[in-house]
Amino acid sequence: MTTQATSPTVGAAAARRREQAVRAAVEQGLAGPDAPIVALLDTTGIRASAAALRAAFAAVTDAPVLHAFAVKACPLVPVLRLLRAEGLGAEVASPGELALAGAAGIGPADTVLDSPAKTPAELREALDLGIAVNADNPQELARLDALVEASPSASPIGLRVNPQLGAGSIDALSTATATSKFGVALLDDGAREWVVRAYAERPWLTRLHTHSGSQGVALPLMAQGVRVAYELAEEINAAVGRRQVDTLDIGGGLPVNFGSDEETPTYAAYARLLKEEVPGLFDGRYGLVTEFGRSLLAKHGTVLARVEYAKSSGGRPIAVTHAGVQIAARTVYAPASWPLRIEAYDAKGRPKKGPAVAQDIAGPACFAGDLLAENRPLPLLEQGDYTAVLDTGAYYFAHHYSYNSLARPGIYGFTDPPEGVRFAPVRTPQPIEDLIAEAGGAHADALL
Repeated sequence: MTTQATSPTVGAAAARRREQAVRAAVEQGLAGPDAPIVALLDTTGIRASAAALRAAFAAVTDAPVLHAFAVKACPLVPVLRLLRAEGLGAEVASPGELALAGAAGIGPADTVLDSPAKTPAELREALDLGIAVNADNPQELARLDALVEASPSASPIGLRVNPQLGAGSIDALSTATATSKFGVALLDDGAREWVVRAYAERPWLTRLHTHSGSQGVALPLMAQGVRVAYELAEEINAAVGRRQVDTLDIGGGLPVNFGSDEETPTYAAYARLLKEEVPGLFDGRYGLVTEFGRSLLAKHGTVLARVEYAKSSGGRPIAVTHAGVQIAARTVYAPASWPLRIEAYDAKGRPKKGPAVAQDIAGPACFAGDLLAENRPLPLLEQGDYTAVLDTGAYYFAHHYSYNSLARPGIYGFTDPPEGVRFAPVRTPQPIEDLIAEAGGAHADALL
């Protein structure tokens, strides 16, 4: 499939950089018989996305905005460090993600802790560090009561609410349904009144958090969720007679176009929609926090996999590659919701020529469903060619699936200065020794 870039300034430029990087990866030996799968990150594109996010909100408000990158989308320290250099913070949801953010140099003032299952120890650590915390439910708020009473903290503390607006096109990623596991369900009997009372009883509760968006959720529904949170903040402040809620965390979840190189929807379009739908949010009375993840990274990642064998079955060609369920579990198990674009390259890393032939793109795992694409029209792939799996910069490096004990591939960032493509290691290929350690190798005799 040939990528059709629809934006000469963004999509076409990204496609050009990707094509150059694939060829350079093969020529420089990052990809080859001994490295049959490698992941590439376009650092120029990442910087551009971060700049676009900052500019979009700067255009609609003069209030302070913390753009906290959702670490779950790409838990790689060099990536977090790059985003920090571009003015972003971190949204974390586990001790591991908090440690990654710290290793990247992201400080407590630029870190937000979200999770539906925080332990007392996690809460205590966050409060000790001064990290912002969004409580998920009344029981967690009760834990915070005890911790704040025992040791006052500088941490900004908020409460997550679920506006219960309904689902997008992917049920598993819809966080604002009537029965979502996240936040306080505002439409449940007595819930809204409880929230207002909870703030009135806790002067240290100064933030309000909601997150209604993700892949498959339309922008108007996301904006509606933000409006619900804003109206609730206004209600709380009126009830307590002061501006107690001073910051709204509006989450992230901007969907990504997986159909072309065009980056739509844009941050600018979303910010303008919010300005139209919730004008009071941008009049300077509220600080803002965002938690975008997928939309910042997805378009800037490519997984390059060598075709180990080219065969046919039942008359259909099959390219057996080294990229499958271990890097794209969502695509393999839910291909209708998570289709991926694939480009064909020859053995020298050049775009493959020839008529399109319907063929399967198979991964290396030992089950029949390990397919990244089925009956996909592409120039006929041959042994030694490469497939480039596009739009894999977010989550595809976070969801490694260890079936068949397949090692994690190396990841390299690339830039394209005038003298040619340069690569920098982001994560080295996982050595077999690490696989043995993860599999309990240090305890080999424990069950004897």
